[in-house]
Amino acid sequence: MKCALVGQDGAVVHAERHPTGAERGPVAVVDTILDVAQGLVERARAAGRTPVACGIGVPGLVDQSAGVAVWSANLGLRQVPLRELVHARTGLPTALGHDVRLGGLAESRLGAGRGVGHVLFVAVGTGIAAAHLVGGSATAGAHGAAGELGHILVRPDGPRCGCGRPGCLEAVASASAIGRRYTALARSAAHSPGDLDVPARPGGGAAIPRTADVSLGGATFSAAEVADRAAAGEALAGQVWREAVGALADGLATAQALFDVEAMVIGGGLARAGARLFDPLRSALRERITFHREPRLVAAALGDEAGCLGAALLALDILERP
Repeated sequence: MKCALVGQDGAVVHAERHPTGAERGPVAVVDTILDVAQGLVERARAAGRTPVACGIGVPGLVDQSAGVAVWSANLGLRQVPLRELVHARTGLPTALGHDVRLGGLAESRLGAGRGVGHVLFVAVGTGIAAAHLVGGSATAGAHGAAGELGHILVRPDGPRCGCGRPGCLEAVASASAIGRRYTALARSAAHSPGDLDVPARPGGGAAIPRTADVSLGGATFSAAEVADRAAAGEALAGQVWREAVGALADGLATAQALFDVEAMVIGGGLARAGARLFDPLRSALRERITFHREPRLVAAALGDEAGCLGAALLALDILERP
């Protein structure tokens, strides 16, 4: 959990991180949220500050208007009236939102999308989700499920997604999907590793070990390692990386047809690949655009603090409502 005291100007006064404790069950997760919120209130007052509102962001399906965490697979939350519970513990006006929409809110107002009227924030990590922001505000949709870009069908014969359907974008192009795909192919090729050899690093550095040398030990690979191997010239890694970038470009092209945004802000773990992601992704997206305007692709600026900052902004928004 990323937690902070945030000033009304968006500046972080104090920040904390706490384990979710999801392995202890959803009741323990909620108890931790309440304890952390109360602790931050007490810290603020002890420092002579006056806390005015509390914002909470959670993954999954969120009924923002009712303040209910409807469903969150990773945390085990089911129909939890989180806004009411936090308000009862802290006594503060409280807002509840979806973590990716809150990340988009922060990026559109404080980060890479600042000053842009129409922004699509896309988080590419374990999964893929998006938030469409107009004038610094995001819509949650009729049922709180807007922005599930990861569940656009891009490869009908592709791997099965966690939602149960084969070929969803996040089953092909998320960071976790890239790691899984490469690991599976590397293991199947371990007995004929010729194509897995990679050249020495530029400048005469040591070569990256052959995939076969480590995959036989049961190792799994991250998307960052696949990006490194692809950049070093390994054929298999290059193939997996190109497939993922192509699928992501398909998803973004579909999003542009739907939303017609000025900029797409890409965040999440995969964005840390930098130019290794953005250069081929821009080219692939350009190839797929016909009459629509090509959006600017930019890296998120706020890192993994974006959701926390967005929660603070959402909390401040509720104070401004009549």
